[in-house]
Amino acid sequence: MKIETKYHGVLEVSEQDVVTFPNGIPGFNEEKQFTVIPFSEDGEFQILQSVSTPELGFVVTNPFAFFSDYDFKLEEQTVEALELNAPEDVEVFTVLTVQETFTRTTANLQAPVVINRKKKLGKQVILTGSSYLTKHKLFQEAESK
Repeated sequence: MKIETKYHGVLEVSEQDVVTFPNGIPGFNEEKQFTVIPFSEDGEFQILQSVSTPELGFVVTNPFAFFSDYDFKLEEQTVEALELNAPEDVEVFTVLTVQETFTRTTANLQAPVVINRKKKLGKQVILTGSSYLTKHKLFQEAESK
């Protein structure tokens, strides 16, 4: 199917690449279907793109690539809602707030996007009782120079 995207214009997307967020995502509860589109050539950054709303695309990345000690436990109701049966079925993204000076970009570690790769089900999880914030600097070394 063809979809209009925020950053890539019109793209052909396979139905198998569409992830359903049964409850939408916080702030966009009516948005139920997204696809993950590569954004950078090295694959480090992607776009979580709404299938129905072209202007709704979030820049995301794998948080473990930038925060090696990032760790959280999913609540049982989330595991059940996403029908997760094995750790290898889980894909985790963090939503980025991209700054004009890219080295100042921040990551929302408090609300990771968790996707069941096999079942194509997703949810943005709000971590409660954690020390993670909505704005962690993505590039620590660049900022300290």
